[in-house]
Amino acid sequence: MPTPPATHGPADPVDPGDPPALFCPPELNPEAWERAARRLLAKTLGEFAYEGVVEPVPVPGTGDRYALTLDAGETLTFSAARGAYDSWRVDPSTVRCEDRPFTDPLAFLLLSWRLLALDGATLGHLVRELTTTLAADTRLDGTALSASDLADLGYAELEGHQTGHPWLVPNKGRVGFSGTDAARWSPEARTPARLPWIAVSTTLASYRGVPALSTPERLYGLELDASTRERFTAVLRDRGLDPSAYLFLPVHPWQWDEVLLHLYAPAIAEGAIVPLPTDGDLRLPQQSIRTFLNLDRPARHTVKLPLSILNTLVWRGLPTGRTLAAPAVTAWVHHLRDTDAFLRDECRVILLGEVASVTVEHPLYDRLPEVPYQYRELLGAIWREPLGARLAPGERARTLASLLHTDPGGRAFTAELVARSGLAPAAWLQRLFGALLPPLLHFLYRYGTVFSPHGENAIVVFDDHDVPVRLAVKDFVDDVNISARPLPEHRGMPQDVKDTLLKEEPAFLTQFIHSGLFVGVFRYLAPLCQDQLDVPEDAFWSLVRAEILRHQARFPELGERFATFDLLTPRIERLCLNRNRLHLDGYRDRSDRPHAAIHGTIPNPLAARGRSE
Repeated sequence: MPTPPATHGPADPVDPGDPPALFCPPELNPEAWERAARRLLAKTLGEFAYEGVVEPVPVPGTGDRYALTLDAGETLTFSAARGAYDSWRVDPSTVRCEDRPFTDPLAFLLLSWRLLALDGATLGHLVRELTTTLAADTRLDGTALSASDLADLGYAELEGHQTGHPWLVPNKGRVGFSGTDAARWSPEARTPARLPWIAVSTTLASYRGVPALSTPERLYGLELDASTRERFTAVLRDRGLDPSAYLFLPVHPWQWDEVLLHLYAPAIAEGAIVPLPTDGDLRLPQQSIRTFLNLDRPARHTVKLPLSILNTLVWRGLPTGRTLAAPAVTAWVHHLRDTDAFLRDECRVILLGEVASVTVEHPLYDRLPEVPYQYRELLGAIWREPLGARLAPGERARTLASLLHTDPGGRAFTAELVARSGLAPAAWLQRLFGALLPPLLHFLYRYGTVFSPHGENAIVVFDDHDVPVRLAVKDFVDDVNISARPLPEHRGMPQDVKDTLLKEEPAFLTQFIHSGLFVGVFRYLAPLCQDQLDVPEDAFWSLVRAEILRHQARFPELGERFATFDLLTPRIERLCLNRNRLHLDGYRDRSDRPHAAIHGTIPNPLAARGRSE
């Protein structure tokens, strides 16, 4: 007879073996934490002051020194330079509390939560987001490269060295990620991954594509090798399922494990959702964290996947309606460009279209009234046109956000590029503005249409001498808005596009350029250029204004539109991103996505300053 297996009774000792080693990033050390904390405190003070959350007062007789009175009467002082749009640039080395060096942004929250008008729930969550952001910043510091080395990196690799949103203070909060998740899936981890795929029954899933990708078979023919498609269909056949009744899409492994296995368990149990193997391609997460570039086959599409983490202002899912409409919006925006000689031939603007999508409904959440929006954005995929295939020989691309980067030695990435170009700094900036602004202005003035050209959506294309030559734009469906005032150019707009795109009054439509580009990027680039390129801030903004006026002179027939969409008005509304988190929405669930808060007005540096043009 076979020997029966050994058993352990309740009293039998079981050797558990050695416990697993605990994960701890090597960058978490006192020196790295201190450096990152000092910078983040300065950013916190500067951005909170810009948004009017705190109101520092000048210290008499000191020139550039300001003071804040904290909750228990303590005095916090710091030196700061003032800039365009009433901005503040705080010197990290000058912050003192009760005349002692002060470097801790978390302690600042503890000492000033009444001053900041924070409730307890918001304060608790904010401490978590700020601490997580600091941990990510220390990781970036520990692996930082020189500006010279960064300039040699490709587009996808450079993304992993960026420091995140310059305006939002807790810009890497990533609520939902563990420490191990951040070390695996964050952009700064710079770790390629092979994404698994799933098959979803067409009773739940819907496909949309631009005309060239009108059927899923056309998309899969480009994205998947024949052997991979056969493996996928074999998995379905082995389970007795009809492959023709399913759609394929990649899925983020974190999303599958943390969200989908739970919330789609009934569909998985009945075979409406079937796990598949990976397609084998290595992909790299970008700054948007849910977007992956294909490293093995760069000509294949970029994929954008839902990720149910709270980062910056929103949960990073994929809204079902907008995902469905993405290819239609792409087709319409491409049509505007392709039928406009200025955009097509002179600007040569690259519009990275979202050319195909699969949306997957949730059988319950999509039918529940007023359900938190995060539960309506759980599963789907968007395929975006790859950037590399649209560059000419010798061209290279970098996100606009990269121009704000400063290396550990204090050298600005922009200064490195200017030096490599051989141009005078002002001439290089003129080329930058000449690449970025004309297509954005033309879409606004001619078509009443704006992108949100913030640092990640706007991509600068350079020639082989690192001179800016043209613009690439991405993320149409989330960040394209149109004029609420009817324009003749909108008459041919397809109904599904019209129903999807957000509409704003002309006076506010210009805010997407002001807040996305001028406040969100140039507000930081201008002082950087003053410090490292000897281009005074006033000269910087004069160059921006001159480019706008040059474009207007080129199209005098649109004069009425220049007044309708007035970028040169003396004051603009102050949009606030941090106020949304602190005072407006906090961390509460809501049924629709939050938007920026508005708090008063600020002077516009592009307005005429009493001089004739």
